Amino acid sequence: MFKLTSLNLNGIRSAAKKGVEAWLEKAKPDCICVQEIKAQAADVEGAFDTLAGLNGHFHYAEKKGYSGVGIYTRHTPSDVIVGFDGGEFDTEGRYVELRFDTPKRKLSIISSYFPSGSSGPERQEAKYRFLDAMHPHLMSLKKKREFVLCGDINIAHKEIDLKNWRGNQKNSGFLPEERAWMTQLTSEGGLVDVYRQLQPDTTDACYTWWSNRGQAYANNVGWRLDYHLATPAIAATAKSEQIYKDEKFSDHAPITIQYAGLL
Repeated sequence: MFKLTSLNLNGIRSAAKKGVEAWLEKAKPDCICVQEIKAQAADVEGAFDTLAGLNGHFHYAEKKGYSGVGIYTRHTPSDVIVGFDGGEFDTEGRYVELRFDTPKRKLSIISSYFPSGSSGPERQEAKYRFLDAMHPHLMSLKKKREFVLCGDINIAHKEIDLKNWRGNQKNSGFLPEERAWMTQLTSEGGLVDVYRQLQPDTTDACYTWWSNRGQAYANNVGWRLDYHLATPAIAATAKSEQIYKDEKFSDHAPITIQYAGLL
């Protein structure tokens, strides 16, 4: 089994202080995709370039203390692709892709951090631009290779994906346009929401993010924002899933899916 985890760290230094490496030593994923590392190369090198014996590959934001993604892996990639749009969003450190190609198969594991639009209209417009760029990119990739994208998508797709759906219909993360994008991606787009393939009906158990305000975590007032999105052939090998909540490393919980024979 190939154990693949996704976790928004909300700052790699913060998550490290909260014991994320010790957990990785125990959990032993083959690969973990991380988002919001909120660090630059100088902060990572010699400190976080490896975690629990896994080697890291990163896409840093130009702005300090902002965004940034990485993938830590036991396996050596055949290629590392940093960035996807060659413009606005590549400066924000939102996409790293590791390729594990063999003569028989082309396979990618991707870590991506989709923008949040919750700070205001300007960022919501940026989020829509990101979605407009990401969809054709993934469709083009799908024609050439198998892949799984792990990441903080910052969208709760359906009513069962958040606690208070009625009160959030006009809020970023649950807007009709965002949800329609997810529907298109997972219907005519042909990608699979792997967690939902394994757990089509869960509500309270599916959340991966809780606001730091009030008693959201204590009361499990959560959202499912973290996904594994895979091509059908990869999704077909998914066997089990776990959202780990016994310890808290950030405002997100790690989501792990086991795939048969991925690498």
